Amino acid sequence: MLDIVELSRLQFALTALYHFLFVPLTLGLSFILVIMETLYVVTGKEVYKDMTKFWGKLFGINFALGVTTGITMEFQFGTNWSYYSHYVGDIFGAPLAIEALLAFFMESTFVGLFFFGWDRLSKGKHLMATYLVAFGSNLSAMWILVANGWMQNPIGSEFNFETMRMEMTSFLDLWLNPVAQSKFLHTLSAGYVCGAIFVLSISSYYLLKGRDIGFAKRSFSVAASFGIIAIFSVLLMGDESGYEIGQAQPVKLAAMEGEWHTSPAPADWNMVIIPNEAEMKNDFAIQIPYAAGIIATRSLTKEITGLTELKAINEKRVRNGIMAYDLLQKLRSGSASEADKELFKVYQKDLGFGLLLKPYTENVVDATEAQIQQAAADTIPKVGPTFWSFRVMMLAGGLMLLLLIGAFAQTARKTIGSKPWFSKALLFSLPLPWIAIESGWFLAEYGRQPWAIYEMLPVGVANSALTTGDLWFSIILICALYTIFLIAEMYLMFKYGRLGPSSLKTGRYHFEQTAR
Repeated sequence: MLDIVELSRLQFALTALYHFLFVPLTLGLSFILVIMETLYVVTGKEVYKDMTKFWGKLFGINFALGVTTGITMEFQFGTNWSYYSHYVGDIFGAPLAIEALLAFFMESTFVGLFFFGWDRLSKGKHLMATYLVAFGSNLSAMWILVANGWMQNPIGSEFNFETMRMEMTSFLDLWLNPVAQSKFLHTLSAGYVCGAIFVLSISSYYLLKGRDIGFAKRSFSVAASFGIIAIFSVLLMGDESGYEIGQAQPVKLAAMEGEWHTSPAPADWNMVIIPNEAEMKNDFAIQIPYAAGIIATRSLTKEITGLTELKAINEKRVRNGIMAYDLLQKLRSGSASEADKELFKVYQKDLGFGLLLKPYTENVVDATEAQIQQAAADTIPKVGPTFWSFRVMMLAGGLMLLLLIGAFAQTARKTIGSKPWFSKALLFSLPLPWIAIESGWFLAEYGRQPWAIYEMLPVGVANSALTTGDLWFSIILICALYTIFLIAEMYLMFKYGRLGPSSLKTGRYHFEQTAR
């Protein structure tokens, strides 16, 4: 049976993963629309205006679903994670408030002008509205990822024992958090690749069907040129994001690389493993010598600390956390001496490790040796899901790299659509961006467990006081509602995708026409 914490996690995971089906396409298409409309304003060719309108229609369908599901997700912080909201609201709420007041309102306002301003605004003013839609969507992503980056690497803040809340000490540190900024740029680039693959895939469908050839080739060219830049940015920022995570979260790094024991530097890279969680070892592994150490540490001499050694370190931190919890109780009751206050400052950083004992004992200071060992074991995420989600993301990304290189080569050589097999490959590549992106988000969040706020607030104490019945009811309701949304989204996308650009102006881009 799933308990309240597990059900709350399940509900949030379903909501977040579903919501992120729409976000990357919004990010990617918004800037592709900017490029297309800029070409229309500069060249005056109507084909670019029709390209902007057609892909804008698909953007609008996707945008509406993204907004709807995003609102539901944010409400869950209050409904399912009330203690989390109390504990970190002073910090976590700031970037989310900025996102809503600045970025989301900008994006939503100018989306209206984008769709309804074609005949009411001049070319330049409408183009400006399109730019602001794109900037708004990107700013929105930035502030959300600043909030998430703080959960991964909580800097610029401190714990106040009097209010039992985290309080911000530096907004600049919060904003410029290296984990948040590398994650933001990596996510942004992934969204751009998603938009490029989406346009390439549908354009390839038209090329294979022998219809709307001129339109399809121009759309293909824009997407291929945009996508080749984006995919190399994904690789660069993915490496940077992985490096920053390795510095901030060594446990996640060791789990995603399947490193149970610290190896001599530079460590071998595990391509494939069969992990043995019980014995903390790999029963089988295919390795590339030295690769993991060089990539993860950017050094030939730095080691990747293994999970066995990290567990031993964390066991000591659990014991320190018990001391911090005991001192906290004295501080809260007013019975602490000056020496106790100074000692609390020493152990305060390990308070979260003491809170890991909460699911096992009501009074942390009375924890048994077995409970301490269990809490230490909880600090190690499941290696199998963490390891394989990383490799699924890498595999999908590698396939998209090859496809985008091929698409750009066809664009440069002016041979777009000349190889039907390649057009089919692009058509069937449509799911790849979502496979990579969803795997990446699973890795980021699952690999952080058991922490809601890394090494500060365990998930096990962050939830609301709900019943399993409440959670099952809301999960079933959300899944039913989201299924309806997904059916509506797919129906509309397929409908307008099949109608194609000819639906804008009948026969304008008949297959007999070629790109001029």
